[in-house]
Amino acid sequence: MFFVVASNYFAVLAPQITGYVINLVQQQLPGKKTVSTANAHDAVVNSYIDWVNGFQFSFGWMVAICSLTILMIAVIRGVLMFFMRQTIIVMSRHIEFDQKNEIFQHYQQLDTAFYKTHSTGDLMNRMSEDVSRVRMYTGPAIMYLINLVTLIGFCIVNMFRKDVELTLIVLAPLPILAITIYWVNSIINKKSEIIQSDLSNLTTNAQESYSGIRVIKSFVQEKAMLGFFEKNSEAYKKNAVGLARVEALYFPSMALMIGLSTLATIFIGGLQAIQDPGKVGLIVEFVIYINMLTFPVSAIGWTA
Repeated sequence: MFFVVASNYFAVLAPQITGYVINLVQQQLPGKKTVSTANAHDAVVNSYIDWVNGFQFSFGWMVAICSLTILMIAVIRGVLMFFMRQTIIVMSRHIEFDQKNEIFQHYQQLDTAFYKTHSTGDLMNRMSEDVSRVRMYTGPAIMYLINLVTLIGFCIVNMFRKDVELTLIVLAPLPILAITIYWVNSIINKKSEIIQSDLSNLTTNAQESYSGIRVIKSFVQEKAMLGFFEKNSEAYKKNAVGLARVEALYFPSMALMIGLSTLATIFIGGLQAIQDPGKVGLIVEFVIYINMLTFPVSAIGWTA
């Protein structure tokens, strides 16, 4: 959990420094107006800005130092995210491995009557598909839940601290995005269960055909078994294509909502920047925040 929170905290530092640099650049433009760089930043960013200003560097050096700082923040965040995945995702793989071993040991202890009522293909599918879906909750779901809570919290606090009105406007489409993702994800889950059942039938058909190949040849049932396999394959293909069509709505809907938020940020923020040139850096900062919130907000619908 520490690595998730720390990586998200570093993530919200970079946009604040970027907004500060944009205001510095704006001060150097011809026909400039007085631009204030003393926005409501995080305490760490304020301390950093005071430290940099204390050296009284030239404009070029200021931009270079801030750029290197942003790069270092990205490197540190990358290291934290690496350990985050090592502690959560990799461990979920170990849990999946242990679960499969326990299921296999349990299979070995079952009596013959059980195997007469359950096909081998279905049991194989349960070990591969079902356990993998359980792993999604013991690994990615936990990571994404902590990630979305902390990142959304950090971003929204910083946005409200700077401009409440603009924050409310640009965040308006995001709940719609979460609802859309939840709706699409519920359809995907239903279709995935159907596909899983089709795959189980397909695996069972193939396994029984291989194990009983001599009987099939003895009674000249090759065409009949091929017909069964083609029927199961066609059902699997049909449902898989249907699932792909639903999944095709995921990223376009996400891009639409984020595009609307970005457009609102630029439009409303641009009107404010006409009255107050110091808002230019704030617009850039808000656009970065909106793009950072894309995946966490969609993860709300995914984990709901």
